[in-house]
Amino acid sequence: MGKDFLTIQDLSREEMTALIDRALQIKKEGKRSTGALSGYTLGLIFDKASTRTRVSFETAMFRLGGQTLFLSRAQTQMSRDEAIEDTARVLSRYLDVLAIRTYSQEQVQEMAQWADIPVINALTDKYHPCQVLSDLMTVKEKRGALEDLRVAWIGDGNNVAQSWINAAHVLGFELLLACPAGYHPLPEVLGEKTENIRVVEDPKEAAEDADVINTDVWASMGQEDESARRLADFQGFQVNQSLVAVARQDVLVMHCLPAHRGEEITADVLDGPHSVVFDQAENKMHLHQALLEGLLLGRRSRI
Repeated sequence: MGKDFLTIQDLSREEMTALIDRALQIKKEGKRSTGALSGYTLGLIFDKASTRTRVSFETAMFRLGGQTLFLSRAQTQMSRDEAIEDTARVLSRYLDVLAIRTYSQEQVQEMAQWADIPVINALTDKYHPCQVLSDLMTVKEKRGALEDLRVAWIGDGNNVAQSWINAAHVLGFELLLACPAGYHPLPEVLGEKTENIRVVEDPKEAAEDADVINTDVWASMGQEDESARRLADFQGFQVNQSLVAVARQDVLVMHCLPAHRGEEITADVLDGPHSVVFDQAENKMHLHQALLEGLLLGRRSRI
């Protein structure tokens, strides 16, 4: 692995597969701590509210024998316009790895540029790579493989969708994204036209014969003032029983949470037999353990 993890495309196919396999092994081993990161400290800088990402990173580091320091921007001198360059250089003297959950992808990239320690993208408005790695881990756990995979994304072409696009570019699985007009993924993320990635405007076309149906809220953090308009624009893009019915009989239904039951997904699907939503949530913790190991122990071996 490289020094940082900022997007899915920072990993090769082999590195992604190895990381997912290591996470599955960690999950199988249970709560037993190896102490592999004893003496290491993970810093978390979060500008956005979090349940799963924060708790899973903190628990992952604890289980590896390390410790975590949580900071919100308001608690740092960045709230008083200290340069990212200076913050990164100072934190590199105190910490061993830094995970950032913020709005701007450029800010995470700038932090990584100046930091001497690994920097992890724990979410930006453009990408959510850790989420999609744990999603892929869940798919492999349930299906046994990531080959011959057909994934349907239903809803907003947001940061999670764009990390799924990155993953499809790396792994080559088929990805169909059903997004309303005006809510498609960024052209720069989609890249040049490929046979395995398509954007459509009919959710049933995307879900037909799908192995995985995935969705997210229609209005993400920072878009609350758009909620009413989005609620109208996304009508017909709900993951419900009629959509699940056109997919494969063993389809996996995914949602990165939090969910707005009755909006982007119905409660009976979220809680139904096809749902792996809470496995996804748990698997973030195991995936983060594997990622922290890879970045810190792999880095140590390169020094």
